[in-house]
Amino acid sequence: MPERFFKTAWFAKAARKARLQDADLARAAREASAGKADDLGGGVFKKRLGQNRYRSILLAKSEEFWVYVYLFAKQDRTNIDDDELRAFRALAALYRDKTQPDLEAEMRSGALMEIGNDG
Repeated sequence: MPERFFKTAWFAKAARKARLQDADLARAAREASAGKADDLGGGVFKKRLGQNRYRSILLAKSEEFWVYVYLFAKQDRTNIDDDELRAFRALAALYRDKTQPDLEAEMRSGALMEIGNDG
């Protein structure tokens, strides 16, 4: 299965506010997939967005999909803390267990949105 890119509903709202377009998110996720992101371990990655003004947290299920889950402005904070990292690693473990039907159900409920990767 080719890689797919998603964003949570929370991330979608934050990205809209930051004026980050889906094409930019898809491009950044492809870069992360190619190793151009900070690997925080446990399937959690940090990727710069918006001309280095923002940081995003992505979760990966190897060679299947990436999910944007968190966004913060570089000017507001330098990094996530250890407790947040542990929580993101736990969330990444949950996503690793998700099947196609699970993803489809989350998309139908609006909790997850697919990002077109043609950008």
